[in-house]
Amino acid sequence: MRHFSTSPREMFASAWRNRDLIVQMTKREVVGRYRGSVLGIVWSFFNPILMLAVYTFVFSVIFKARWHVGSDSKTEFAIVLFAGMIVFGIFAECINRAPNLVLANPNYVKKVIFPLEIMPLVTLGAALFHAVISVGVLLAFILIVNHALSWTLILAPLVLLPLFLFTLGLSWFLSSLGVYLRDVGQTVGIFTTVLMFLSPVFYPVANLPEAYQGVVMLNPIAIVLEQARDVLIWGKMPDLALYGIQLIASTFIAWLGFAWFQKTRKGFADVL
Repeated sequence: MRHFSTSPREMFASAWRNRDLIVQMTKREVVGRYRGSVLGIVWSFFNPILMLAVYTFVFSVIFKARWHVGSDSKTEFAIVLFAGMIVFGIFAECINRAPNLVLANPNYVKKVIFPLEIMPLVTLGAALFHAVISVGVLLAFILIVNHALSWTLILAPLVLLPLFLFTLGLSWFLSSLGVYLRDVGQTVGIFTTVLMFLSPVFYPVANLPEAYQGVVMLNPIAIVLEQARDVLIWGKMPDLALYGIQLIASTFIAWLGFAWFQKTRKGFADVL
C-alpha cells in the first residue's frame, strides 16, 4: 500500500510540486461556476458591487448605523461590514464545501497518481479569486468616499496568511471526516453561521462588555478580521507579536489537518 507523508515539509512541497495543476483546477472551478449564464464571469464583479450598494443603503440610510472607529462618515459602517464579510466569506466558503470535496470526486480517489491533498487548495484559490475582486470594489469605494487609500493595504496578504493556513487545516480535516461521517456536511453550515455571529463581523469588539471581549478574541477569525480592517481601512499596523503567535498556531493547525488527511486517505476508496 502506498505511503503518504505527513511531514510539515510535504504539506508545502506538495503545493509547490502541483502548483500548475492547482492553477488549472482553480480556473476550471471559477469558470465552471458561471458556465451557462449570460454574463458569465462578469457576475463575480457585479455581485460585490450590488452587496456593497445594499449594505451602504441599509446601514447608512435606514439604520443610520455607525462603527465609531476611524472616520464617522455615513458610509463607514457599510465599508467596515463589507470588509468583514469578505474576510469571513473566504473561510465560510472553504469550510462549507470541505466535507463534500472528496465525496463529490470519487474518480480522483481511484487515480493513484492524483494528489488528493490539493483539493482544499483549489477551493481556497477559487474563494480568493472572488475575494480579490470584492476587495477591489471595496478599495474603489473607499477611494471615492475618502479620496485616499492607506499604504498599509499592501500588508493585507500577510495579515490574511494565518486565516488561509487555518482554513486549509480545517478543510483537510473536514474533507476526510466527511467521507466517513456523512452528517458532517449537514452540521458544518450551522457551525459557520453561528461562528459568523460570534465573530466581530457586524459589531466592533470594543462594543462588547469587557468580560466577553477576551473570549471573542480567542476566536482566530476575530483577530484576522480586526487586523484586516486595520490595514485595509484605517491605515494601522498589525500587532506583530499577536500576528506572530497566530501565524505559528495557524501553521500548526494546518499541519494537523494535513497529517490527518494523509493518514486517513488510504481508506477513501473502500468507503466510496
